[in-house]
Amino acid sequence: MQQIVTEVPAPSPPVTSLDDAGAHPGQAQYIRVTAILAVVTAVEVGLYYTELDGLSLVSLLAGLAAVKFGMVAAYFMHLRFDGRLLRRMFVTGIVLACCVYFVALVTLDVLVG
Repeated sequence: MQQIVTEVPAPSPPVTSLDDAGAHPGQAQYIRVTAILAVVTAVEVGLYYTELDGLSLVSLLAGLAAVKFGMVAAYFMHLRFDGRLLRRMFVTGIVLACCVYFVALVTLDVLVG
C-alpha cells in the first residue's frame, strides 16, 4: 500500500498593517468630517427655503446627499481604509442600485412625466 504524504503549510504570520490603505485617522479627522457633514446639512436646509424651481432644487439636494453618503461610507464605514476589491464591490453595488432606481422612475413615468 502506498502512503500519501502531504505537506502542511506553515501558519501565516499575524497581520500587523493594513493591505494598501494606511492607518485609520484619529479623532481630529473624524471631527473634521463631522463638521463638514454638518455644514453640508445646513446648506441643504438653507436650499430648501430658497425659491429654486423643482428640478434645480432636487438636483442640488441629490448632489449634496451623494457627497454626504460618500463621506459617511468612506470614513465612518471605513470604506476608505478597506482593500481595493471591497471598495470596487461596494461602488459597483451602489452604481447598479442607482441605475435600477433610475430605470424604475423612467418606466413608471415619474421622472419623465
